[in-house]
Amino acid sequence: MRKIVVLSFISLDGVMQAPGGPEEDTSGGFQYGGWTVPYFDEFSGNVMGEQMNMPFDLLLGRKTYDIFAGYWPKQDPAHPVAAPFNKATKYVVSASSPELAWENSVLVEGDVVAKLQELKQQDGSMLQVHGSGNLIQTLLQNDLVDELWLKIFPVTLGSGKRLFAEGTMPAAFELMESKISPRGVIFANYKKVGDVKTGSFA
Repeated sequence: MRKIVVLSFISLDGVMQAPGGPEEDTSGGFQYGGWTVPYFDEFSGNVMGEQMNMPFDLLLGRKTYDIFAGYWPKQDPAHPVAAPFNKATKYVVSASSPELAWENSVLVEGDVVAKLQELKQQDGSMLQVHGSGNLIQTLLQNDLVDELWLKIFPVTLGSGKRLFAEGTMPAAFELMESKISPRGVIFANYKKVGDVKTGSFA
C-alpha cells in the first residue's frame, strides 16, 4: 500500500501560498510571495535533502505541475531536487485533459477520489505532494492523507491560501520527528493515527 505524504511550507497562521517567490501565486492579491526565502540556511537544505533522498513518486495539482514542469527539467540533472523530481512518476490531477510534456507524467481525471484510493492500494513508493493547494484540500476532505511533513516558518501572513481550509476532516496525528533550524524553522513530521478524541480537565 502506498502512503500519501503532504510536504508543505506553512506560516505560523497556516498560510501555504507562494512560499518560493513573488510571482509564484499572486491570486487573491497575495503580496508576500517568497516569504520562506529569508529563513533558508544549510540546516534547512540538509533536512529537505534527506526528504528528497528516498524513493518517491509525485502527486501534483495542475498548477504546481505546470510550475515544476517549466523549471526542473531545465536544471542540472545532478541537482539534489531536480534528479529525483525528474526521475519520479508524476501523477497529475486535473479537471481538463492537458498534454503532459514532462517525462513520466500520468494524468488523473474523472472520479479523482476513487482513482487516488486505487493508487494508494498499489505497491510502490510513497506519493509526495508538494504545493498543490487545491489538491491538498481534496485529500484532506476525503481522508487520503497518511502523513504531513511540515516546515513551519516564524512569520504570520494574515491572509492567503491555508493548508487546513474549511472542510478538512477531523483527525488525530502523532509526531514522528521534529527538528528546529538555527533560524527558527520547525520541521515536524506527523502520521495520521485515527479520530479526534476529546476529554475534560475537570
